[in-house]
Amino acid sequence: MPEVNTSVSSRIYYRKMGTGPVAVLLHGFPESGTLWRNVWDYLSAYYTLLIPDMPGTGDSLLEGSAGIEDMATTVKTMLDAEHVEKAIVVGHSMGGYIAFAFAALFPQYVQGLSLIHSTPLADDDEKKQTRKKVIDIVDKGGKDLFLSQMVPGLFAEEFVKEHPNLVKEQVTNAQTMSKEGLMNFYTAMMDRKERINVLETATYPIQWIIGAKDALIPAQKLIGFSHTSAVNYVSYYKECGHISMVEAPKRLQTDLKYFFDNCYVE
Repeated sequence: MPEVNTSVSSRIYYRKMGTGPVAVLLHGFPESGTLWRNVWDYLSAYYTLLIPDMPGTGDSLLEGSAGIEDMATTVKTMLDAEHVEKAIVVGHSMGGYIAFAFAALFPQYVQGLSLIHSTPLADDDEKKQTRKKVIDIVDKGGKDLFLSQMVPGLFAEEFVKEHPNLVKEQVTNAQTMSKEGLMNFYTAMMDRKERINVLETATYPIQWIIGAKDALIPAQKLIGFSHTSAVNYVSYYKECGHISMVEAPKRLQTDLKYFFDNCYVE
């Protein structure tokens, strides 16, 4: 895999696959770039995909701390290394927070913005307190236990019952993250800014993938935002929780391609 040296990490690895116009796929927490494995073969038949591992996940190093805006700047560094001037930016959950920050900092790079189970809102006080408690638990050695309990809750209950092996695989993948990486991501999410202004000022299309059974970011909180921008593409997944690239990969890859195609219509 290619790599870049950034202000927060001497080694950010990313996957590059396919040909044609560019889309960047940003993973959420607690994942790495492999989160997109069920959709990248299909999409790379039509588009060039750049899929980074954020600092502290996969093969990318975490050196010090990296906030959401730092990670957005990492995406820009990757695009500059690839001589890409415009790209669709796709963000899942925490990756959506990075995508929002990227769009705020570097709007001239954005061809389209796809938000998969993500929100423009910052954490409220209650959520911040919850994150602080998790950071303390992880710091005291509870990382793997926390992830084993947290990850199944990202899926719809029916999916957990019907596909225990897929859920177990996600737990195992999550547990490869270091405790430092986990604590950094929780701190970064806790400190992130509200980004509603990105929606209000967007000059490019915005896609929303919303899971009806998403316990982390309830659908009703997102539906209102899905009409904020001038051009919106909204997909409502009735049987899906927070991980549609695992729960409904065929529908997601179709919806993403449809959005990509429309973003690049001349």
